[in-house]
Amino acid sequence: MGDVTAQLAAIVGEANLLTGEAISDDYAHDEALSSPPQKPAYVAKPASAEEVAELLKAASTASVPVTARGSGSGLSAAARPLADGLVISFERMNAVLEIDVENHLAVVQPGVTLAELDERAAAAGLTYPVYPGELSATIGGTVGTNAGGMRAVKYGVTRNNVLGLQAVLPTGEIIRTGGRTSKVSTGYDLTQLIIGSEGTLALATEVIVKLHPRLPHGATVLAPFDDLDQVMAVVPKILASGLAPHILEYIDNMTMAAMVYNEKLELGVPDAIRERSQAYLLVALENSDTGRLGEDVETLGGLLDELGALDVYVLEGGSARKLVEAREKAFWSAKSAGADDVVDVVVPRSAMPVFLATARELALAAGGGVIGCGHAGDGNVHLAVFCKDPETRSELLTGIFAKAMELGGAISGEHGLGRTKAKYYLKLEDPAKIELLRRVKSGFDPAGILNPGVLFG
Repeated sequence: MGDVTAQLAAIVGEANLLTGEAISDDYAHDEALSSPPQKPAYVAKPASAEEVAELLKAASTASVPVTARGSGSGLSAAARPLADGLVISFERMNAVLEIDVENHLAVVQPGVTLAELDERAAAAGLTYPVYPGELSATIGGTVGTNAGGMRAVKYGVTRNNVLGLQAVLPTGEIIRTGGRTSKVSTGYDLTQLIIGSEGTLALATEVIVKLHPRLPHGATVLAPFDDLDQVMAVVPKILASGLAPHILEYIDNMTMAAMVYNEKLELGVPDAIRERSQAYLLVALENSDTGRLGEDVETLGGLLDELGALDVYVLEGGSARKLVEAREKAFWSAKSAGADDVVDVVVPRSAMPVFLATARELALAAGGGVIGCGHAGDGNVHLAVFCKDPETRSELLTGIFAKAMELGGAISGEHGLGRTKAKYYLKLEDPAKIELLRRVKSGFDPAGILNPGVLFG
């Protein structure tokens, strides 16, 4: 260990290498509810791609497992290190290198947070629209998990908004993938392969992201319904109408009640409507012109009324902002309520009512419960799972994930598999596909040092 410590310190400087008691508890975990914290043997804070390359070469030679870390806001324990491992923290690589207004893109280092990029982009009248619910999340972390969020219904997820990467292979080579263009049809798409690989293939050290015009006017509409089937019947009609919402969310009645209580929301929904409603649809529209926005809100209101909404509420600015923020922070509400796990399965949006009904039945049979909300526009369902016994909860989650896959979906839509969902993936996924992915992993990482235990258990 002494030799490795000396090697790592020589690469990043003694002040930027932590060992032993100098490693704080923050480096031992991310926000996953079901994975116990584990301090690593080393935390290195590189300042350049070249230092990352040297760290990875040293780790490969010494067979030291490596975990990349942004801000630790992930929910699947992909940023939880191993006891004998090295955490490469990108906190010093946190510069916005360029805002390219002409090409609508930004070049950033992986430690830049979404909040920092948003502030810089806003000054140029632009925005990076990937908001996974935590603005302290880093760009590198969102690349690792292919993070999404509520605005994915209009703008897509991380992989739809990244044009290129600089990345370091575990063998120490620094490569560039993609570039500043939106079209590439030259060889394998390594950019898209690395995005969502959860730090198991390569470490991104520079990211080129798309920026979009920042539309100045917005409106938020809340519509309560008798049941989720009605909500989901409305969704395709809204999407087919040409209104192009940038937020299209369902929220079940229990989650809405928790949000209202925890955040002290004043939404103007009468008691009689609230008691009757089993599900809510939250729709946000944006436009560059207030007149056109008003017309869109009127069209939306008529459509919702026609399709069975109990009422339609156009929320005032403060109420709208607080409700959207509460929805983005639904995980924290679930955590404070004592949830034992959270899942983010994705199914075809038309299958959401069947999936949710099955999930509730499975939870009830297991003596537990599930509540939640989700991205109605893309079928990404977020559930808080309440089931204390670990073995029973494991069986429950297996059933929930199996149903999602049976319906044509997947175990995770945006959180990733990490360490918490890997065993379910290995149990339920096509073995031929898993074996192919293992060969891809081996090609990138022959020494097997990058995030062992993530994806492949």
